[in-house]
Amino acid sequence: MNKLLVALGLAATVALVGCNKEKAPETGATTGEHLENAADQAGHDISQAADEAAAKTKAATEEATAKIDAAGEEAAKKTEAAAQDVKESAKEATAATAGAVEQGAADMKEKAQQ
Repeated sequence: MNKLLVALGLAATVALVGCNKEKAPETGATTGEHLENAADQAGHDISQAADEAAAKTKAATEEATAKIDAAGEEAAKKTEAAAQDVKESAKEATAATAGAVEQGAADMKEKAQQ
């Protein structure tokens, strides 16, 4: 973007000086040739800036996709671990309840026999 601004500034400066069609002694090029060269350079700079922006956008998209994938895998692992914990807790609760029922039945049987 800075290259574009420099190129446009150069073009504006040349335009302000005037459209002198005579050869300039320092370069041998006419003002029209300078403007044409500046326009060509600006076109190349714009193209290069667009290519750089596309490459950076692609890299950012790939990085974001990788992070989203990693987060999805992590969430799946945590969900699976939580489900396993719930399953184990349910087994333990069922076993404790069954034990309490059996103990209560044994106590009742013992009292009934006395």
